[in-house]
Amino acid sequence: MKFEHLLAARTLKIHDNAIREILKVVSRPGMISLAGGIPAPESFPMEIMNGLSAAVIEKYGSGAFQYDLTEGFMPLREALSVRLERKGVTASPEEIIIASGSQGFLDALGKVLITRGDRVAVEAPTYLGAISAFNPYEPEYVRLETDEDGVVPESLERTLASGSVKFVYLVPTFQNPTGRTIPLARRREIARIIQTYDALVIEDDPYSDLRYRGEAPPPVKSFAPDHVVYISTLSKILAPGLRIGFCAAPPLIREWLVRVKQGTDLHTSTFNQALAAEYLAGGHLERHLPGILALYRPRQEAMLTAMAACFPETIRWSRPEGGMFIWADADGGVDMETVYQRAVARNTAFVPGRYFYAHDGEGRGAMRLNFTLAEAEEIRRAVKILGEEIDWASQKKSGSVSEMS
Repeated sequence: MKFEHLLAARTLKIHDNAIREILKVVSRPGMISLAGGIPAPESFPMEIMNGLSAAVIEKYGSGAFQYDLTEGFMPLREALSVRLERKGVTASPEEIIIASGSQGFLDALGKVLITRGDRVAVEAPTYLGAISAFNPYEPEYVRLETDEDGVVPESLERTLASGSVKFVYLVPTFQNPTGRTIPLARRREIARIIQTYDALVIEDDPYSDLRYRGEAPPPVKSFAPDHVVYISTLSKILAPGLRIGFCAAPPLIREWLVRVKQGTDLHTSTFNQALAAEYLAGGHLERHLPGILALYRPRQEAMLTAMAACFPETIRWSRPEGGMFIWADADGGVDMETVYQRAVARNTAFVPGRYFYAHDGEGRGAMRLNFTLAEAEEIRRAVKILGEEIDWASQKKSGSVSEMS
């Protein structure tokens, strides 16, 4: 039987996630992957997992394996409330929702907020996973200009003044894909703008704990709590396989997110939430996080140093104070898709920049590089290969090399 005629019309807007497809390619033996935003396995607190599991079973017994509240396991929500308060976000345990990763919230927000044709404002570039989550609901994307400090407030204000915008989606800290962080003064200005225009912001914050240098600015939500849905995750500081995301949202949106989750999965894994609760409440994160930073900091430094040594002068790149990514952009129109294909043939992978734009035609000379998964020596070797392939692509564009070179 052929089933194509049974598919809903919205499936025309659902495409394979480019990064997930790239990760299939880079899983082959010998490949150095600078592609996915994947935590290093050695960053997981494996040495305490047996103890955490035993503590959960002893404390909660069969309750850790039972159905639970759609909103989330209350001990975890209590621990997250304390953690958010330290970041400047005031949310009671009852105001926090748990989902199966922060990606689940992006889909739920699309389902709750987007009607076909609604205007949704996103950074250029922006997180590919958000585009994938919103696309089935058929929004019209509005491009927000960015610079080295993230979204440009004047662009945001022009966009909000130009007509109805359903919401604004931002990754203010160590943005995926650029690694950029919106500074404190600009966050205050963004808060002023969204309050002036009574606009809603989705603040996606998965990376802010991965800070290697500098001072952490408070979340945008701390300056405009009634206008921001704050989303975060434990994937980068505990283990992504547990699929623990959390959200603090204004009351009406929170109510609808719960209703949507009831129809999606009833609730997130109780046992996984209990593990996360023990991890946070037991002070394990505070003891473990310095080790994660000590693991990633030299890898980022190795990448930045290698880029300075191996990339041509026509390439500009971000220099983040933390996170998982560096964004590089080529002047002169180098096609990073071609660079990607040639690099993969040499067992080196990254993500071409065009996938991070809501509109076609942008980002063809850009690339996103991840430094958390590979070891420093592998990073240096991979960046050297990328520099050679960028040089080749630049010379090919100028006509000084042949296709077979």
